[in-house]
Amino acid sequence: MALETSVIQNKLIENFGLKVTDFFQQHDIFTFEVASDSIVEVMKFLRDDATLRFNFLTDLCGIHYPDYEKGRQFAVVYHMHNWMDNVRIRIKCYLDGDNPEIDTVTGLFLSSNWQERETYDFYGIIFKGHPQLKRILNMDEMTSFPLRKEFPMEDGGRTDKDDRFFGRTTQNC
Repeated sequence: MALETSVIQNKLIENFGLKVTDFFQQHDIFTFEVASDSIVEVMKFLRDDATLRFNFLTDLCGIHYPDYEKGRQFAVVYHMHNWMDNVRIRIKCYLDGDNPEIDTVTGLFLSSNWQERETYDFYGIIFKGHPQLKRILNMDEMTSFPLRKEFPMEDGGRTDKDDRFFGRTTQNC
């Protein structure tokens, strides 16, 4: 019998109450939000529960939402996979814009070590308790985090571009 999304949702609500919210299906992946201070216990439950068996952390990444309210300006997104039933889930944890930090999940999934370091390197999200949280791809001397949306995408002073050639106006070239 296939693992139904209703079973996942009911087990999570039964065990964690309001720490898990906003359940919905998006592009064939069951998605929900977890309170950032509960991520380790929720992921441990998802991994160890005899029915759920989400035994593989596929991916972990960061997102910056500069236009969101201050307490939700960053997010860490986790993708987990139950190989036995071939079911995937997406978990979002929102973080404070002034102090984006969350507990590490390296104690549950060793593969998260590199993924958390990459997320720190590009977004500046602190993974509390990480065994070696330092830059992994960028230079150690960098003081900024390149995937944060803190800078304009283009230089407004450029004179060598005509927006008509880049599809930014309705005028024909």
